[in-house]
Amino acid sequence: MNDFSHFDTNGNAVMVDVSDKENTKREAAAQGRIFVGKEVYQKIKTKQVEKGDVLSVARIAGIMGAKQTSSLIPMCHVLLIHKCSVNFEMREEDYSIRAVCTVKTTGKTGVEMEALTGVQIALLTIYDMCKAVSKSMSMGDIHLLEKSGGKSGPFRYVSDNMPETEDSSGKD
Repeated sequence: MNDFSHFDTNGNAVMVDVSDKENTKREAAAQGRIFVGKEVYQKIKTKQVEKGDVLSVARIAGIMGAKQTSSLIPMCHVLLIHKCSVNFEMREEDYSIRAVCTVKTTGKTGVEMEALTGVQIALLTIYDMCKAVSKSMSMGDIHLLEKSGGKSGPFRYVSDNMPETEDSSGKD
């Protein structure tokens, strides 16, 4: 089996050994969208949701989620995150909110899972805070936008099926 498999020679799940890898600067950004409908969209936009400022709470939750990735996803390494941000784009044309989570570290393994987890937790928090208004919300379009650092090199998401936005990276 290859050196970076999540399975040993007996087929047992194992954490990948990264001890011989070099520390490099690593960054990843992921995105997702929640389609909330007109009523929820307007309440979020005007900060009229009873539970509070939805996007501020979702931003904090997304950052906390990224920091807890190794506790949630089996075989993920515990990482020292140097920077994590969650940004939102309100999209009135389809009553959705786009979330982008960007994570940075210097280490032996990447932060793609942390960025994806941060996005998911941010979207789930929006749902949780708004479900009293409407439970007819859906989440989707969740994927890694880009990553840099590490042996595999840079990656940038490109799809003929997905229109790119002006700032597809979501960087501050």
